Formats: sequence, C-alpha cells, structure tokens
Amino acid sequence: MKRTFLALVVLALTVTVAQTDSLNVRLVGHCGMPGYAHGVAVSGNYAYMAMEYQYGLRIIDITNPENPTEVGYHQTPGEAYGVAVSGNYAYVAARASGLRVIDVTIPESLDEVGYYVTPSVANDVAVSGNYAYVADHTSGLRVIDVTIPESLAEVGYYDTPGVALGVAVSGNYAYVADYLFGLRIIDATVPESLTEAGYYDTPGEAYGVAVSGNYAYVADASAGLRVISVSDPTHPVEVGYYDTPGNVCWVAVSGNYAYVTDQGGAGLIVIDVTNPQSPTEAGRHETSGEPYGVAVSGSYAYVATNNMGLYIFQYYGGGGVEETPNPGVRMPNPGPTVVRGVLMIGDRGPKTGDRAELLDASGRKVLDIHAGANDVSRLAPGVYFVREAQAQAVRKVVLQR
Repeated sequence: MKRTFLALVVLALTVTVAQTDSLNVRLVGHCGMPGYAHGVAVSGNYAYMAMEYQYGLRIIDITNPENPTEVGYHQTPGEAYGVAVSGNYAYVAARASGLRVIDVTIPESLDEVGYYVTPSVANDVAVSGNYAYVADHTSGLRVIDVTIPESLAEVGYYDTPGVALGVAVSGNYAYVADYLFGLRIIDATVPESLTEAGYYDTPGEAYGVAVSGNYAYVADASAGLRVISVSDPTHPVEVGYYDTPGNVCWVAVSGNYAYVTDQGGAGLIVIDVTNPQSPTEAGRHETSGEPYGVAVSGSYAYVATNNMGLYIFQYYGGGGVEETPNPGVRMPNPGPTVVRGVLMIGDRGPKTGDRAELLDASGRKVLDIHAGANDVSRLAPGVYFVREAQAQAVRKVVLQR
C-alpha cells in the first residue's frame, strides 16, 4: 500500500482568528455572570442581558469582543426574559412584573424610570417608535405607549389564541410567535385597534421570531427554522425550512444569514437564507451552557446561555479558511516539515506555546497537533492549515498521494 506524503507549501499571512473547532464560526469572547441568561440585545458598544431568577438586567461592555466586561446591572423585581434597547432606554420583559423601563444613559449607574404590569407574563418585547410591543404569554400582544417613560400606558392589545412567547415589529405589523399556534401577524397601523391580518400555523412550537424584508423567520422548537413569506401579510406562506438537530429557541437575522440557538448540542447555528426556498447550514459552534437568546451586530453573534453567561462568536463566511499573504508579516522559523506522512512542528517556545491545530479547508479542526512528530498519514488528500493555539497566523499544508 502506498504511504501518504505531504508536500508543504508555506506562505506568510495574517488572519484574525480565535480558538475554535467548529465550522466557519470562532469563539471570540465570553463573560460569565450569575443566574441564567435568557434574552440579549446589542446597541453600540454594549450587550444587554435579560437574566432569570431576579438577576435582572446586566450590561456588558463589548468594545473589545475578546474581553467583554460587565459594567452595570439593575435587579428587576421579576425574572427578566426579554430585552430591547432604543435610545437611552432598555425595555425589559420581566415576566410577572411586566414591562420595566431602565435608563441606561450611564451604564455603570442604571435607574428604573417606569413600568407597566401586564395582565399575564411578559416574555419578550420589541420597540418601534413610541410603542413597546410585549408578548404577554396567555394575554397575547400588548402595546404600551412609552412616549413618556415615567408614565407608561397600555393603548391596545390583541389576544392571540395560544401562548405569546416572541415578538418582532416591522412596518405596520407585529409578528408574534405563538407557542401553540405558530406565527400570528397583527396589524398595528392603529395601536389602539389591533387586528389579526393573517397567520401561519407552524408544525411545531413557535418560540422566537425575526423579520427581514419580505420574510419572517420562526424558531420552531421541535421543527427548526421556518422561513415564511409575509409579502402579503394576509396570506403568509412557508417557502422553506431548515430542520435543526435539537430544539431551536431563538433567531436573529443579519443580511443573508439567520442565526439560531439550538439546545440539542449544536449551540449556535448559522443558516444561509440567500435562497429562502432552500436554507443551508453555513456554520456552527457549540456552547457550554444551553443557549437561549441571540443578537447579531456586524459579524458578531451574541448568545445568552444558561449558567454560562454571554458568548461572543464571529461568523467568518462560507469560504472557510483563506490564505491572504501579507509581505509585512513573516512566520518565524523553524516551520513545519513533512517526512513520509509525519508532520513535524518545531517548538516555538513559551511566547506562543507548542500546541497547534490542523484545520481542513472549511476551517473545521481535524486534528490536535503538537511540537514534534504528528502522524497525518491517515488524512485524505487535500488542503489543510496549521494554526498555533496562540498565534495570529496559519500555514497552508497540501496533502498529496
């Protein structure tokens, strides 16, 4: 039997990567905090976390995504489940304590300025203009006038048929994820007189919802991500779906990608929805705790997890690892060498350590490697990349027969 040989091609390059063994998604930073993190919103340089078990609203400085730091918190009287941010205020869906409005002008010194106790249990909130839209469990959608944060007033409501868990607002419509009865589209043109424009009963249990353009994206707990055309709100039609491996909880959409949290061990899954009729997985990364809420800003995804706080991930595209030669950056010697199916890694000393990873062309880790000899004879031919655990550069390795 022929042995496998490697021809080594080394080019200097710089890539902003962090340690990860997952497809196209890297873990950038983490901030632990007490209790269970449920909802998350991002505005500017801060992430706003809704925490269960009376840990309230926590504010995380994400100026440096690699080192997120908690800078302030406010203990709400009820469990904080959902959060939205508009201007200088954070709007917290605090379960039995209803909607709480927190002044976040000074993140280190938060102050509750107003509240409205909804008739049921406030699960989620979205804000548009002068109104907050609350998904209020068994009492459906509640619309709160927040023009004067110190004096909130409910101006309208629509009682959905089941349990309202998630809500998103786009234009004149509010989109409610009803756990038992799927997506409900509420015409909120006149907040004082809400009417249901249309609905689509998803096959499982609707948990979260996001809207982008002419599509609503529903996180269906037992049936994955459902993509529903809402170009005609009176006749929503499902056009595509992606069945996740576990129970999907939350969804956020940015550009051509939907980011969903999956509690079946997959953690964060990035789904390419460029073609809504055929969503495909573009990346994923596991989380240590059960993931719930997710928010996206730029290329970063912020995931709230049970007992493990905030995770910050970066999706770096469907092309996997790419070589981008930079003549201003030189890889130190000695470099990797290959002899008859054995990859040799030189010891680079304490500055970078002697641990490294071998990635396939998609960016997925295929092997932990170390200083010295590494048996790679069983790997399939193709392009691979050597990345040191603490370095900012990688080297391309071509495996040939």
